[in-house]
Amino acid sequence: MHRLLRAVVLLTLVVFAASCSDDGGDASSSDDVGTDASGSGDTGDDVAIDTGGSGDTTADADAMSDVGLPPECVGEPGPAPDYVPVACPGQHDVEVVDTRVIVPGDGIPAEAEAQNSNNNLDVIRFEGRVWLVWRTSPDHFAGPETRIHVVSSTDEQTWRYEASFSRATDLREPRFLVHDDRLFLYLAELGTNRLDFEPRATLYSVRDGDGGWSELAEMGLPNFIAWRVRTVDGVPMMIGYSGGENVYDFDGEPVFVELLTTDDGITWTAFDPDRRVVSEGGGSEADFAFRPDGSLVAVIRNEAGDEMGLGSKVCTAPADDVTEWTCAPDPRKYDSPLLFARDGEVYVVGRRNVTPTGHYELDRPDVPVLGRAVLAQAEYTAAPKRCSLWRVEPTTGQVVFILDLPSRGDTCFASILEGDADDELILYNYTSPLDGDEDPSWREGQDGPTQVVRHVLRFSAR
Repeated sequence: MHRLLRAVVLLTLVVFAASCSDDGGDASSSDDVGTDASGSGDTGDDVAIDTGGSGDTTADADAMSDVGLPPECVGEPGPAPDYVPVACPGQHDVEVVDTRVIVPGDGIPAEAEAQNSNNNLDVIRFEGRVWLVWRTSPDHFAGPETRIHVVSSTDEQTWRYEASFSRATDLREPRFLVHDDRLFLYLAELGTNRLDFEPRATLYSVRDGDGGWSELAEMGLPNFIAWRVRTVDGVPMMIGYSGGENVYDFDGEPVFVELLTTDDGITWTAFDPDRRVVSEGGGSEADFAFRPDGSLVAVIRNEAGDEMGLGSKVCTAPADDVTEWTCAPDPRKYDSPLLFARDGEVYVVGRRNVTPTGHYELDRPDVPVLGRAVLAQAEYTAAPKRCSLWRVEPTTGQVVFILDLPSRGDTCFASILEGDADDELILYNYTSPLDGDEDPSWREGQDGPTQVVRHVLRFSAR
């Protein structure tokens, strides 16, 4: 059955089951929709913390709400789209001091032609240049006209053409890695059905010493999406997920977040051979950063839903075993999470849902989690969006708001570079055009034009 039709059928069953419930509560007696991702059907207040199978710890569903935050960080929900959460800065006051459009732009070479939609991107420094890769296509959705362009620059104003990739199918999630003095590019290959999410393979290309790029080749990770790639203390690390085809099936089949490493940039294996999977359930896109003591902090988008509900998972792991994740729920969904550490603080760049609460999780205890996932997705696509900077509060582990980047409509897939000054950070992102009076919904933005933009953020000590 086509996934869109399956979602409609499921939603109909959910609404019917909820309306037929004797007490208006849990409708989990339905054979088709009454179970969560673990098959238990439990929608109670106590939910299991996902530890990658390593334990049975539980946490209250309010663990990642505003409870326990300083009063100055807690605000009352307000009307959208003008409502902005209360800022809760830590060691820094952060401001956006510059924003400019990179793609489309006069500095981009003609060979890297920008189509209507310019989104998923990455940036890195290599051989004295800034390298930018992005996806360009007629719109946000899968299709055969998708192309990946690579350009480089010494001043981030005039860019040199480097390479383009196409496979007559969808390509996205480009990621750079510098390893052994070589520049690697990783891509996710998907299908062409604009109404489906069809992971096929992780592809790679390597830049050779003469400036050419190898043909795209499969990396031996079928149906895997490489979400973030970085080097930590000289060790390459990749976090990604398999089972992504289950996210929009709304069938409770799990998604697996995996932590990998490599010796050669091509063959990737488990970072810990005893624990390749660090999270199992409804979570997919994930990123991590390290605190000064070596402990790990991670944020996982939990869009499909599981025993933790919907939204996100905020996770930690000890320095002596960074694959032993302990997670707690957050009702907001930080799409396309990017994490980085600065002066001991862990920051998150992720999409903000512009609604009175910003939640993805619904206040519908009468509807099982799989049904809520369908309802939540419908509501989410119809709301405006921002790309925002958040901070992980170190004492409570809660994600708190800092500021909105200039952004609207279809937005948020960020990558960062160190700035020219010690107190600055350069952040590349994509967004619907920033001019105009209307604030488009996410769905409207996905069909419209999008641009790659460059921001400069200044972090001032408080």
